[in-house]
Amino acid sequence: MQPPPQQQQPQGAMATGAAILTVPCSAGRRPKRSSKRRGAGSASLSVRASSDANTVTLLDYGAGNVRSVRNAIRHLGFGIRDVRSPEDILAADRLVFPGVGAFGSAMDVLNGTGMADALREYIQRDRPFLGICLGLQLLFDSSEENGPVSGLGVIPGVVRRFDSSKGLIVPHIGWNALEITKDTQLLQGADGHHVYFVHSYHALPSDANKDWISSICNYGDSFISSISMGNIQAVQFHPEKSGATGLSILKNFLSANSSGAKVPARRKASKLAKRVIACLDVRSNDNGDLVVTKGDQYDVRDHTSSKEVRNLGKPVDLASQYYIDGADEVSFLNITGFRDFPLGDLPMLEVLRCASEKVFVPLTVGGGIRDFTDANGRYYSSLEVASEYFRSGADKISIGSDAVYAAEAFLQTGVKTGKSSLEQISRVYGNQAVVVSIDPRRVYVNSPEDVPFKTVKVSSKGEEYAWYQCTASGGRDSRPIGAYELAKAVEELGAGEILLNCIDCDGQGCGFDIDLVKMVSDAVTIPVIASSGAGAVEHFSEVFEKTNASAALAAGIFHRKEVPILAVKEHLVDAGVEVRV
Repeated sequence: MQPPPQQQQPQGAMATGAAILTVPCSAGRRPKRSSKRRGAGSASLSVRASSDANTVTLLDYGAGNVRSVRNAIRHLGFGIRDVRSPEDILAADRLVFPGVGAFGSAMDVLNGTGMADALREYIQRDRPFLGICLGLQLLFDSSEENGPVSGLGVIPGVVRRFDSSKGLIVPHIGWNALEITKDTQLLQGADGHHVYFVHSYHALPSDANKDWISSICNYGDSFISSISMGNIQAVQFHPEKSGATGLSILKNFLSANSSGAKVPARRKASKLAKRVIACLDVRSNDNGDLVVTKGDQYDVRDHTSSKEVRNLGKPVDLASQYYIDGADEVSFLNITGFRDFPLGDLPMLEVLRCASEKVFVPLTVGGGIRDFTDANGRYYSSLEVASEYFRSGADKISIGSDAVYAAEAFLQTGVKTGKSSLEQISRVYGNQAVVVSIDPRRVYVNSPEDVPFKTVKVSSKGEEYAWYQCTASGGRDSRPIGAYELAKAVEELGAGEILLNCIDCDGQGCGFDIDLVKMVSDAVTIPVIASSGAGAVEHFSEVFEKTNASAALAAGIFHRKEVPILAVKEHLVDAGVEVRV
């Protein structure tokens, strides 16, 4: 399968052998059997179906983290047959189409390879089909994303972007509730539970497509969260990232006579949940072993004569336990000595691969994702580096220092070059796949006029105002840019989410920096994750009640078992905060 026009296949060690795309989800009307279809050729293809009841055919066109879907299918006891030609689609007994990336890029590949017509033919035959995310959106007539762009034309409707003009946070990222409108086997057991969404575009219900809709979700407006017609199923959310509920939904599709595993609801989900994220700082210790560590104000060594790197456990073991404990996401920050040569960091890639086999919630990885040249003079683009992390199991990439430099250049020139790692990865994989990590320190001033940066009024240390100076290189390099200015710039450059740390609060256990989180979350229309400083369950409810943060992240208190994730969730429920339980 060839890469879409104007996109380059990764070279050398980074080559994945498949196209890299960016696509949101869609769905459309059932094609008439006699009508001609848009796309590359309209000849009917006839292939004898395969008969292996324990094998699923997967249409993977090389975009984003399809490893998670593979792992979920294998976890449920099924084998996988990959689509390599249009005939493979028509030979399938059950077809899963997980779409990631941009609508137009996906249709370019499907049309250019003859896959589009094969998909329409397969759907006409009412063969078992499950589309995921973009795999739903592509079923619709068209999308406004970089368009209009024609879709498969199976379901009537246009895929549109969420409207952020009235303060709605876009992308829609997180665990949201379904309103089931049609009794289907696929969604049995899902009522009352949250499932995981990550998308900027959505399809709206209408009289023309109402017979297709099996559930809707409310985010600003009600949008189509799943469709069902005969054997044709598709979902806007990610079942492979929706924990036990999502695995149950996948099992419902894969096992024709199964009702899936029952997942008892402790209380009925009603809206978008606030997320609780477990973070693992991963690096090599002094013996060369990859460990999870935790610092105080970014210092990860013990304050003893040994000065050894703190070792709080093995990354995969901890990530697996946090998934069991109820973490909504797991974030790996790669701070190993390999970070100057990210593709030499084979242990971290292996951590991702192993974790994605056991953890069925979103995985984020950050550290060293940028353009670089290795010791042999081989140049690697940040896009190639990100591609390898995605293919190893990451759902989102976190960019730190490189985003700071890109924002500084953008603010100086007002020009988007398209060459920064942030812009490249966002353009190809979608902004929902890119997190920017902002690491500032408080700098106190007497008056807002003392600095050209956004300040906040504070009461600590007898000072009146402070601005938040951003840093790079793990907090070692102070930069001439404020957190407010950086956040606004990276949103413009294509970031889909902000991880907001505070070096002053890191490891202190005194609570999140509410002034900082409020300032930034009020300034942008993308989700903000509050980080640094959590020491008690009350700190989580405080940040959600006083700011617009979409999620809160902690590390040390979870590693040291001082505050269990379940205790945080139970406290938030008691405080009236919507969470996934």
